[in-house]
Amino acid sequence: MNILLLGPERKELMEFIASFGDAVKYTSDKITADCELIQWADFLISYGYNHIIRKSVLDRFPRHAINLHISYLPWCRGAYPNLWSFVYDTPKGVTIHYLDSSVDTGDILVQERVDYEPDDTLRTSYNRLIEAMDSLFRRHWADIKAGEVKAVAQPEGFPTYRERDRKQFEHLLCKGWGTPVSELIGAGLEKHLD
Repeated sequence: MNILLLGPERKELMEFIASFGDAVKYTSDKITADCELIQWADFLISYGYNHIIRKSVLDRFPRHAINLHISYLPWCRGAYPNLWSFVYDTPKGVTIHYLDSSVDTGDILVQERVDYEPDDTLRTSYNRLIEAMDSLFRRHWADIKAGEVKAVAQPEGFPTYRERDRKQFEHLLCKGWGTPVSELIGAGLEKHLD
């Protein structure tokens, strides 16, 4: 099988996928239905990919296109999921789900809660989520690829966050991604009460 990883190069993950006898390539470039890599691929894995994948691409990969998302869906869909999980004090975790024509709304395949430490920063909590995601993927990839994982539909009514949504909370990120998460917990809830 030809596996296309969408997002930044992740050598260890690519080596793991190749260990199943599959060919694997990656791109962080925007893809279209007629691009050469899409014509080559049998299965898509999106992981940290910064582009919306169009329906015309997804139509080529029914039940063969997944996303690895560092939030406990349906909470914190979209950009900066780790930030929102603290700002709105939602469950923290990682989720592998089918891609669909919307953002992070596809049926959930597997997910796992991830705890944070009191001294975590946005950076250290992000790194913990990445480690948890890599582990979750390694444990379930063979079954996902074989279509042996029962998918569960996500409930509706949860927001999707965009890049621009972060601007209203920039003042809280006094140390950038080194900002302690303890300074962010529930900040968005307080803003809604004002």
